Amino acid sequence: MRHRQSPPPGKRQVNFIPSEVVLSLCSSLLVDHNRYGGNTSHKAAFPVQHLSRLYLRPPSSFLAKMANLDGSRSHAGQHELEVAARLQSDSLLLQEVYLRILRSARRIGIGADVLPDFLGLELGGSLYLAGQTELSASDIERDLEPRIQQWAVDRSDVPVALTQKLLTATVRIGQHRFASQVLANHDHRCVFCGMSGRFGGRKHARLLTASHIKPWRTCSNRERLDFRNGLAACPTHDVAFDTGLITVDSDLKIHRSPDLDAALEGEDTFKLGYSFGHPPIATRLILPDHAHSPDTTYLSWHRAHFSPNPR
Repeated sequence: MRHRQSPPPGKRQVNFIPSEVVLSLCSSLLVDHNRYGGNTSHKAAFPVQHLSRLYLRPPSSFLAKMANLDGSRSHAGQHELEVAARLQSDSLLLQEVYLRILRSARRIGIGADVLPDFLGLELGGSLYLAGQTELSASDIERDLEPRIQQWAVDRSDVPVALTQKLLTATVRIGQHRFASQVLANHDHRCVFCGMSGRFGGRKHARLLTASHIKPWRTCSNRERLDFRNGLAACPTHDVAFDTGLITVDSDLKIHRSPDLDAALEGEDTFKLGYSFGHPPIATRLILPDHAHSPDTTYLSWHRAHFSPNPR
């Protein structure tokens, strides 16, 4: 890698070495390669540009490798798909291989300015896929069935079991990217009560969740990846929103359901008030100044399906 030179114009790139393949795979946890074409590859998000400079390849090469590894390009061989499926389905193994690459780079003088710890694991963190509790195995299986059948036609060289494993991993990684965007957009705080999932200089991933406003199982592929179709919330308020106990109108005002209001006025007031009183629930979504507001189309869908007459 240190002795690699960029090939002359028109000449074929050298083959990817194992560390490039693994780092390309790890980059897919942050970057959706489908967002970039040949003319926009120079705009690809972090860490693609860092990898491009380190390995002396154009960003488009890393984006193409990412597409190979998730099977969205037919150029990938079965062995490459097997590696991707194996690592993506075992987060501990992927974390260990990633850290080995970073440790090796540091030993030969490649610092964080050249190869950044883009998964944030060098200081003792753990690889965690966000948003997974929203996905059920049955929903994924139902959604993937036509795609698995199509792969059986288009990629008859790939065993069905491998196809299912790879496509399932792709769905879960897409959900992780969506949830990560939602949490970042809301500054890692519950939009209903303001509780932070970040303290002591660290993000505590399981304190907050990022779920779809319009549920994943009813969404189109575009809606599933749209971070404006998501809200960051603490577990209590996430479930309350998911079941219609609280809703949000087009002005981003928070409403409690009639049943919840009645319970708060009854004998359970003392207990429920700690979770659903004003406070801790705000009267309007708590959003940082830089945040993109949730799309009102999704909020309208939620109100129509869960609580058409909130008070």
